[in-house]
Amino acid sequence: MAGGQGRGAAARELRAVAAEAAGCTRCDLYRRATQTVFGEGSVPAPLLLVGEQPGDKEDLAGEPFVGPAGRVLDEALGAAGVDRGRVYVTNAVKHFKWEPRGKRRIHKTPGATEIQACAGWLAEELAHVDPAVVVAMGTTAVRAVFGRALSISSLRGRVHELAGGRQAVVTVHPAAVVRQRDAAARRAALDGMVADLRLAANVAVPR
Repeated sequence: MAGGQGRGAAARELRAVAAEAAGCTRCDLYRRATQTVFGEGSVPAPLLLVGEQPGDKEDLAGEPFVGPAGRVLDEALGAAGVDRGRVYVTNAVKHFKWEPRGKRRIHKTPGATEIQACAGWLAEELAHVDPAVVVAMGTTAVRAVFGRALSISSLRGRVHELAGGRQAVVTVHPAAVVRQRDAAARRAALDGMVADLRLAANVAVPR
């Protein structure tokens, strides 16, 4: 979308979509979640980053990637030379899926039905943000972006063509970096994510 008027219109239209999504009941996850957590960021944007679902912190705050995984994402974006304020971040699934463990709410992986229920919201984000490159972070995001289950290892390190001419890059979810208990393993996982984000940014720049 060219020009300030086009950008402003896209942002306004997406805010209206987000307001509609706030009352989403397309699957049962809304019953136990605090709220819908829609995407946020620059509209339009050269990069659109897709994660899995909101975590506990995001569910309470109503914003994507504000918890531990969000801090890792910020670190990786910074190391890759990408300003988070100039990208759009979202999740494949907009409600927190969890199970109780004592007093804690523990993340549960969304299923295919829940990913499909949110597919329309992600499609709206893609249409309005109009990114040059979509970054799918983690297996749930890969399934949402590519339309089927694929392994991250088989997709990493390359640029993929999506329907409509959009391009995609695949990386791990930031939570996978958080889960690394060994400092060396964490550094290796973070470095790999930085390389993937740098690839996406380099592809998006010429647009």
